[in-house]
Amino acid sequence: MTGTPSKVPMWQQQYGIEDGNVYSYDTMAGLIDNPNIHVVYIVTPNHVHMQYAIAAARAKKHVWCEKPMAMDVPECQAIIDACRENGVRVCIGYRMRHQATKPTVIGYASSKPFGAIADVVSLAGFRGFGTAADATAFRLKRAMGGGALYDMGLYAINAARYATGEEPIRVRNARQWTERPEIFTEVDEWTEFELEFPSGVIAHCRTSFGENIDSLDVTCESGSYRLAPMNAYTGVRGQASDGTQLNQMIANQQAKQMDDDALALIERRAVLAPGEEGLQGVRIISAIQE
Repeated sequence: MTGTPSKVPMWQQQYGIEDGNVYSYDTMAGLIDNPNIHVVYIVTPNHVHMQYAIAAARAKKHVWCEKPMAMDVPECQAIIDACRENGVRVCIGYRMRHQATKPTVIGYASSKPFGAIADVVSLAGFRGFGTAADATAFRLKRAMGGGALYDMGLYAINAARYATGEEPIRVRNARQWTERPEIFTEVDEWTEFELEFPSGVIAHCRTSFGENIDSLDVTCESGSYRLAPMNAYTGVRGQASDGTQLNQMIANQQAKQMDDDALALIERRAVLAPGEEGLQGVRIISAIQE
């Protein structure tokens, strides 16, 4: 499915796509009559996630949606409701949930091998933009859901949530700024914030389009563990203070994500990142912005 007809012949040749399985955004309602398509993966700019996710649900297709799920909490809920009403399921493209290392870190939150968690630092970002292509970059446009927080911020937020095993009850000391105002005229280049959790743990988080940062540090009563990188497409590396290695390299994370989600749908199992996970991430983003 594409809004650029010139892409169609190339994709058909490369992937062996039959003419009957090619759609534009204007014709996607016709998916309801195509039994060969079971899932629509929404990878459009953020501001139209809801529009096309709901259209896919109404065509009776399962919805996979890239992060962030939508622009705000009501839009996320509208997607969840549309999928429920049409008997299909929604999965969020949180590829890092499918890394073998992440369940280990999530397990540490409850097993506490190094005692109670005392502090979390979660950083996610890259230095980018500043080229001629910026004129059409949706990540630089506020109305399209751009900005570091909407893009990379979810990695920092989710890492803190998974590391503590809790949901934040408060956002503290949030601030957004840019150091390249000639580029970031509408959106944040940096966002810093703290998440307070029910146990009293504070997660110190930063996300950026202005620096290369990619790490999770968890300090506990009698030890610590670190992932760096925690979000790389080639896999995660890390180590605990007792020497335990937390490395998990993977050839193609998004292929693993799609395989896992497809099998969950076929086998009628819970998916790792359902719509409610996407909604929670956007709820936290909204709190940070407030």
